[in-house]
Amino acid sequence: MSARLKVYQAPTEYEDESPDPTIRVRLGDLIPLVAMAQRLNYLWLKDFLEDEVTVSEDLYEVLQAFRNARPVA
Repeated sequence: MSARLKVYQAPTEYEDESPDPTIRVRLGDLIPLVAMAQRLNYLWLKDFLEDEVTVSEDLYEVLQAFRNARPVA
């Protein structure tokens, strides 16, 4: 019986190793916690600053408009 050698090609791009999000949280529950962690300068919050979140298209549009709006004096 002859031995068989299987050759596998390495993927050309590395896949993101972070797991898909599985928990849904209301924005109204999330904002106060994140705001408090930022205000009190909790270090653990910095660990998640590069994480992405998924938002609805209409919320994204409102946030973009808010980012581009200038405060009224």
